[in-house]
Amino acid sequence: MSKTRADVAVDGSHAILTFRTEGGVNVMSTSVIEHFREVLAGLRKSPAVRTLAICGEGKVFVAGADIKEMASFDGERARDYARLGQAALDDVASLPCMTVAAINGAALGGGLELALACDFRIAVKSARVGLPETSLGLIPGWAGIRRLTALVGPARARKLYFSALPVTAEEGLAFGLVDEVVNSAEDLLARVKAFCKSFRRGSPQAVALAKRAARDGDDVSAFGDCFGTQDAREGIAAFVEKRPAKWME
Repeated sequence: MSKTRADVAVDGSHAILTFRTEGGVNVMSTSVIEHFREVLAGLRKSPAVRTLAICGEGKVFVAGADIKEMASFDGERARDYARLGQAALDDVASLPCMTVAAINGAALGGGLELALACDFRIAVKSARVGLPETSLGLIPGWAGIRRLTALVGPARARKLYFSALPVTAEEGLAFGLVDEVVNSAEDLLARVKAFCKSFRRGSPQAVALAKRAARDGDDVSAFGDCFGTQDAREGIAAFVEKRPAKWME
């Protein structure tokens, strides 16, 4: 049974969620996914959190699904596991705060699927990313095919999940899978925090509504809902008064 856990540390309006496992690698078993969803639910209830970094402790970001657990699956149990994993990653994608996957090492299979559910991906130069499931006779089950295709296009996505071959972080940067590359794990979280700060001009409520519009494809409803927010009132007043807007933290 996987001993992976997800711990959260909050520094003002920036939170860091770290997957860690004593003496092993970070693996997403059923129990870990359920625990992860509970952690995400807590973050959703924390309006002060504007940005979230998701990272892994050790040599990998997240190793992905628990292959040992899956060895006993039949088709129906596999579908349940896929639904649970997709629900967890949908939870990540629907967080109102901005999310960044801080990829400190290999992000393969479910690990990359998790990173794809984040708004951005920053990786160390030595990281490898990919979807190796077809080498096991499987496919990505947590919406990785859909999210990867939307991000990098169908042709590039097919190359990754048909071949099962990983790419380097710098290769991923070249075609848009990765947003930035840093030299070492020691540089990673500081760069992620600075990256998050560069987005502070946008209001928290507008960012949340923009994320919703991108997911749902309904810009009109989200635009209308802006006008019921305190941030829109403040932003418009600041523009008229020729001063910087002051968002609620």
